[in-house]
Amino acid sequence: MNILVIHGPNLNMLGKRDAKHYGTFTLDDLYAEIADYFVDDEFSFFQSNHEGELIDVIQHAEEENYDALLINPGAYTHTSIAIRDALELIYMPKVEVHLSDIENREDFRKIDYIKDVCHERFMGKKIDSYIEAIQFIKNLVLSK
Repeated sequence: MNILVIHGPNLNMLGKRDAKHYGTFTLDDLYAEIADYFVDDEFSFFQSNHEGELIDVIQHAEEENYDALLINPGAYTHTSIAIRDALELIYMPKVEVHLSDIENREDFRKIDYIKDVCHERFMGKKIDSYIEAIQFIKNLVLSK
């Protein structure tokens, strides 16, 4: 399976962010953990702090022949209708992931413009949120 993994703003700063919410690992550590756990699958990893770049990658995901998309939009979860609209335009399996539990953080983080255009949302378990999300994607794709 070929899965596109997209990360939004400030996720390139993992390892320097609040360890209570995000852990102590870096983004590269996260990528390595995913690739090592799912050795039979291919992953393309993309991170940007720029909304338009994220939208461009989402809009081209289907023509790049990915089987599914996993996205951690970071702060854009709470602010970007444009990313929401881009996700709504593609029909591949899509899953939203967060390292922290956004439902039990600051009130502004409880706003989630992305969740209703994704098949499922996983959060609050740091790297394990990603493992669960990818397992969900694989089950979803294989059940079709």
